[in-house]
Amino acid sequence: MYNLQRNRRHKLFFFFPLLMAAVAFLFGGVVMWLWNAILPAAVGANPLNYWQALGLLVLSRILFGGFRFGGRPHRHTPAPWRDKWANMNAEEREQFKSEWKKRCGRSED
Repeated sequence: MYNLQRNRRHKLFFFFPLLMAAVAFLFGGVVMWLWNAILPAAVGANPLNYWQALGLLVLSRILFGGFRFGGRPHRHTPAPWRDKWANMNAEEREQFKSEWKKRCGRSED
């Protein structure tokens, strides 16, 4: 049983990088097609070849950090005021609100 699971993982280990490379090359073709179909007619941009489109895709990944396919989820640290707010009574909440209205330049009604 262990050997069968090991073989499956071994196959996936080699298959996954090939799949990711194929997807990257496919995205490069899609970027090239969209660029050449839209931008030259719309704004007079020069058409791209395939390698320029792939480079543009990599550059956008570097600059904007997109294409997240899993990995570690982004965990936001809880706001410290939420616990404080949950433990306040109604009078303390009103006092808190009025203090922030003063700080933000709003006059109380």
